[in-house]
Amino acid sequence: MRVKGEPVNTTEPLSGAPLSFEGKAAMMERALGTAGISILFQDANLAIRYAENLPDHLKPSLIVGGTDLHLFGEKDGEHLLQLKRGVLESGKPVTAEVELVTGDGVRIYELKIERVGGRKAQGLLSVISEITETRHREKVLKSLLRELSHRSKNLLAIIQGIATQTARHTVSLDNFLIKFRGRLQSLSNSQDLITDSSWRGAYLFELAEKQFAPYWPDAGTPMPIYGINAHLTPNAAVHLGLALHELIVNSASHGAISAGATSITLNCKEAELNGKKAIEVAWSEHFYFPSDHEFEDNSFSRTVLERVVPTSMNGRAQFAIDDDSIGYRLTIPETEYEILKRR
Repeated sequence: MRVKGEPVNTTEPLSGAPLSFEGKAAMMERALGTAGISILFQDANLAIRYAENLPDHLKPSLIVGGTDLHLFGEKDGEHLLQLKRGVLESGKPVTAEVELVTGDGVRIYELKIERVGGRKAQGLLSVISEITETRHREKVLKSLLRELSHRSKNLLAIIQGIATQTARHTVSLDNFLIKFRGRLQSLSNSQDLITDSSWRGAYLFELAEKQFAPYWPDAGTPMPIYGINAHLTPNAAVHLGLALHELIVNSASHGAISAGATSITLNCKEAELNGKKAIEVAWSEHFYFPSDHEFEDNSFSRTVLERVVPTSMNGRAQFAIDDDSIGYRLTIPETEYEILKRR
């Protein structure tokens, strides 16, 4: 009787359940099939003597007495033969990968190769498993990480530019902190939408609502966003968010929002740019009292609207300011948006 907790000796038949050698072999074959693992045994001359559970597309190439050249093709076969000769000589196991072109695409297999026998090698045992999906996931992950690194560097460059230009156009530390924090929050709001979409971008209306929200005077009053709800690329979303922030903050400090009025419209319509499809995002604001503003000729706000934003997306911008109105039109090329739904 086996004592509780005592390990089972798997090399001997279990008491009360005798198994023949043939029975054990059948169980092993079933386990191999379930696990999706193949076994290949080659003698000391690297001739194939035994194979079990080979994938269907390898079975026609199996020749007992043949070599890896027959089974895997000339290129991979020669590479494997060189590796296996080294294992026979050194006794050190190795791992190799081969890519096989099949009717349903390229499949990748991993071979774990080790010598069988003591000092005098009897042959080689190769355990073969398919790793196609694993390698595909690794490639996708590496691609995503490269994209994330690229976008992070771009984002840091934007933040550095905002910090530098904000400092250049402010005269006190307090003023710098107020403006820089606001611009950084604007960038963060845009980035939240981009991240939520798995870096595909953001819808124009959601982007505008995010930028309006901290400054809009009446939560019960709909925000004045009209036209086409275009889906913007990450680049366009970040930079348009910055432009909207400058317009909204000025309005909240000096313009229509500060007076509690809603004489603002943000409208998106189809347009053309250099003979190609585009959209035009237009800001129109009216106020009925003399007003200061943030848009002096050399101000950072004006630089963002007239130069930074349109240049970042190869677009075009028009900015006009009068005693009683502010108008801004940004034309965005078709490379920076899609029209997925209309509102």
